[in-house]
Amino acid sequence: MRVLLFKPGAIGDLLQLSPVVRAIKERVPDARIALMVGSPATAGLFVHNPLVDEVLVFDRNGEHRSWRAFGKLWKLVRGRQFDLVVNYQRSNLRGWLLAAASLPCWLLVYQKARGRVVHAVENHLETVAPLGIDPQTADHRLELHLGAEDVRWAGELLAREGLAGRPAAALVLGASHAVNRWPTGNFAELARRLDSELGVASVFVGGAQDRELADAVAAGCAGARVIDLVGCASLLQTGAVLARCAVAVSGDTGPMHMATAVGTRVVALFGPADPLRTGPMGEGHVVLRARELPCVPCRSRECRHVPYLECMERIGVDAVLEAVRSIVRKGDGVGPPTP
Repeated sequence: MRVLLFKPGAIGDLLQLSPVVRAIKERVPDARIALMVGSPATAGLFVHNPLVDEVLVFDRNGEHRSWRAFGKLWKLVRGRQFDLVVNYQRSNLRGWLLAAASLPCWLLVYQKARGRVVHAVENHLETVAPLGIDPQTADHRLELHLGAEDVRWAGELLAREGLAGRPAAALVLGASHAVNRWPTGNFAELARRLDSELGVASVFVGGAQDRELADAVAAGCAGARVIDLVGCASLLQTGAVLARCAVAVSGDTGPMHMATAVGTRVVALFGPADPLRTGPMGEGHVVLRARELPCVPCRSRECRHVPYLECMERIGVDAVLEAVRSIVRKGDGVGPPTP
């Protein structure tokens, strides 16, 4: 069976498909699985996954913006003669055209849960239930397979910084949606106290779009041991660094899911987002929320509350520090790099 999973989405959305890939392969061992993602950068998330045979890129805002380039991609998909296409991006018109390139084929379409709360991983698995997959009993673990070169890069970086064999905490400063960001002042205080009270260095994680946030946090934690990787590492290099950290502190965003996928414990900071839907998958994570606010979770990407984003402001540094302390004390927060 030749299978195409279509999801030109964000980092977290894609990693939440890794249980789907695993479940299909377990159900149909000789299946050849291809993924179509939205950018060359996110394609790297699956390049070392042994269960994925091919990663295709549909860059609708870049390479495939023109109809001529899109037509070439359509012909490529047509030539693959997929037996099953699973469309996880229903709102994308060109995605439907790409799915149609494989007709006649078996087409399964993702239906986002309405009127009930179910984790996105289980919701994704529900889409392939017609294959005989049980969404509830299937393995829900996320997977991110790293290349040997990325593992080596992370090891050499931490060795140069004097952190080989010493605990470090990854601080994910940004988020795709501003409502999921913890205040920069809180991150700065956390970095200072991680160093002074726990002897734990901080590793700033994020993309180039988070540069202003990183500068603000750095200015507020001068003197603390900090490695600033914001905008300086690829996705897989970031994953390899996360795998070597004792813990990651993050809002609801892609690197949070990357951390869980490489076996690193997470202190997840949730305000508007619902952790029952998009929280960290797996055991040993800590989710912190301002539960006393009646609007939590509002599940909105805009905050109309006064004071603005009080739900994120109320997650105190003391609570985060204590959660980090509990994970570091256990000493089991480091997942082995997966070359």
